[in-house]
Amino acid sequence: MLGLPRGAEWIIILVIIVLLFGPGRIGKVAGELGRSIKSFRDGLGTKEEQADTPETKEEPK
Repeated sequence: MLGLPRGAEWIIILVIIVLLFGPGRIGKVAGELGRSIKSFRDGLGTKEEQADTPETKEEPK
């Protein structure tokens, strides 16, 4: 039955990926992914901060 790869299968998959792309390219991709996640989290934090601040309502005259 097909399922998720286990221990040795993951090692083989990682070796194939390193052979195809090379360690330098994988490092660049990982760095870009990390920056993207940080930017996404910063964007979410900005929304949450805006939602926490009470909006000022003008009183009718």
